[in-house]
Amino acid sequence: MQSYCQSCGMPLVEEALLGTEKEGEKSQDYCTYCYEGGEFKQPQLTVDEMIEICVPHLMEGGMPENEARNMLTSFLPNLKRWRKCEWREPKVVELNSFNIVGISTQTSNANEITEQAKIPQLWDHFYQQNITDQIAERKNGHVYGLYSDYETDVNGNYTLTLGVEVNNDDIQANLVVKKIPAAKYLVFTSDKGMMPEVVIQTWQEIWAWFANSKIERTYTGDFELYDERCANPHESQVDIYIAIK
Repeated sequence: MQSYCQSCGMPLVEEALLGTEKEGEKSQDYCTYCYEGGEFKQPQLTVDEMIEICVPHLMEGGMPENEARNMLTSFLPNLKRWRKCEWREPKVVELNSFNIVGISTQTSNANEITEQAKIPQLWDHFYQQNITDQIAERKNGHVYGLYSDYETDVNGNYTLTLGVEVNNDDIQANLVVKKIPAAKYLVFTSDKGMMPEVVIQTWQEIWAWFANSKIERTYTGDFELYDERCANPHESQVDIYIAIK
């Protein structure tokens, strides 16, 4: 599992990039550009200043400035050096497979920080078209957001399906059926707050959590669960299930 410097976010792809601790052993958290001899090379640096340092490096790799800045602003504050509080540890559950029915779109995380973002449009369509009312065989009042058909990993394209669990697959032709796979999942629970901000914040924490974890994602299918805790859009709480090996 590839790890990332918990200061600048640089992928730690080889041992030569690792910083050192006080006794000379390699740091497993920080890169050599940020950390040496058990200390940060720029101890007074702020996270905003680190973002400004990192943006040009991403632009050299071909990323547009606005995308680089948006990505770093989301990612860096959740790394070990910068986060203000300890994460709540996710719980582990094992689920059997089940089907959801709804509507889908293909997108990527990079696309979702541009003006061409598709996820907000999909949610608008889901509610404007009263998708849930079209499904007579829905099993409960929950809504699911399933991420599936991953092209590669967090950096590639994927399909997002918004739907409900059903008792059978006899569904109208304009809707799609997707299977939430049987798997072991880590469940991350959001804070209570405004939608969709709490969902976005939780995904940012998930990406940072896995960036420094030995637990590996399978990318077979991950999903958001919207249940009765989401009745008030100003005080919503969402569970996000991440399939792991």
